[in-house]
Amino acid sequence: MRKYRELNADTKQRISQALKGRGLTDNHKQAISDGMRAYWATIPNKSGRTNNEEEKQPIY
Repeated sequence: MRKYRELNADTKQRISQALKGRGLTDNHKQAISDGMRAYWATIPNKSGRTNNEEEKQPIY
């Protein structure tokens, strides 16, 4: 059981090597995409406009 959030460099390297070359299923990729879309929909734009308002603005 982990006691701390931080990992030492050796452990990070071992985890990185173990995960290299793994692929994701199409369902997993879609779930990640859906989750990121939902996440970014909750983050307001700096200008305060919604995404729909930005799409209506002409690009010059």
